[in-house]
Amino acid sequence: MNKMENLKDMLYKREWKEKNQEYIKELQKFLDITDNIADEDLRLKIIYQMLKCDEVLTKIAEIKFRKGV
Repeated sequence: MNKMENLKDMLYKREWKEKNQEYIKELQKFLDITDNIADEDLRLKIIYQMLKCDEVLTKIAEIKFRKGV
């Protein structure tokens, strides 16, 4: 498998993000902090919004990867 095939495979699986220890550590910190929010509705809104932001950033990164930037 050549480098381009590896990159495409990695992007498809999102391994570049999901196996990144720094990303995992920061995500866990975020979730630990939100666990302390007493208002369940507010807690879920905050988590949902962060996940939407993460998805947008992931899409931007994947586009940059594809363009070779």
